[in-house]
Amino acid sequence: MLAELESIKTEALAEIEGITDDTSLEAARVGYLGKKGKLTAASAGMRDVPKEQKKDVGQKLNEVRTAITGALDEKVATLTAARDAKRFDSVDPTLPSRPLPKGGLHPLTHVLDEAVGILRRMGFALAEGPEIETEWHCFDALNTPEDHPARNERDTFYFENGKLLRTHTSSVQIRTMEKLVPPVRIIAPGSAFRRDEIDATHLSAFHQLEGLYVDKGVTLADLKGALEYFFRELFGSKTEVRFRPHFFPFTEPSFEVDLKLHATGKAAKWIEIAGCGMVDPAVFTEVGGKRGDAAYDPSEISGFAFGMGIDRLAMIMYGIPDLRLLIENDVRFLEQFS
Repeated sequence: MLAELESIKTEALAEIEGITDDTSLEAARVGYLGKKGKLTAASAGMRDVPKEQKKDVGQKLNEVRTAITGALDEKVATLTAARDAKRFDSVDPTLPSRPLPKGGLHPLTHVLDEAVGILRRMGFALAEGPEIETEWHCFDALNTPEDHPARNERDTFYFENGKLLRTHTSSVQIRTMEKLVPPVRIIAPGSAFRRDEIDATHLSAFHQLEGLYVDKGVTLADLKGALEYFFRELFGSKTEVRFRPHFFPFTEPSFEVDLKLHATGKAAKWIEIAGCGMVDPAVFTEVGGKRGDAAYDPSEISGFAFGMGIDRLAMIMYGIPDLRLLIENDVRFLEQFS
């Protein structure tokens, strides 16, 4: 039995050594290790081996199986390496590589970076706040009454615990005043959410940029000058800006800000771009009550606030006709801005 196993080993190793293709290699594997293979048949004869020889024969059987398996694995590696090398025979490694495509920033990122850069140069600091908010930060502190349409479930995304997805980044202004004493000069860029039907000019998730300046002696002239400077820096020195009286619960007086657009081949027209106003004293009183001090005493300090949609700024800056193009991730559209 021992001599038979040694013979099988010698034969198998010699055969495997001379194999040059995968088909022959698989045939050799089956011929020796398959269900009807030579080594399998030899191992079946173990039952006829005398008891005193079983240990030696068993060890020899394992040795032969290990040797054949190792030879098969080594040959697989050799054949694979040969195939790989052949694939590269026609490759010239001295040729220059193909250029990799470069990515680019989303148009919203372009606009946001530029807008934030202008406001940072004007002395505004960046502030952040959570997107999941409390009603107090999003509405109550901003002098928004309980019967205001914005607080309705048809307009705002509420959670079962009473919290909500913020409808504007004005809540960051409140959180900032909770923590800091005047003077405060911050901008709050970020996402906001409303139950709007998605169409060419509305999305349910959009991007806002809001600002707040609070100090002693802040006037409407400061607000007007700041926004006129900002929009002329963003859209050009000849940009025409106008302020129209409006109503917002958290500012008094309040204004809509319009820009005059001059599109090629079309008559110039005014388009609404932002909302703003002097911070309502009721907001300062609410914040003061929460803080428990007189840091925001409306008889001592004043301030202005403004807010605008980054998506809308991008539409104007790049002449984008449909807001949905900004969220569809169509590379043909996005690569124009990279």
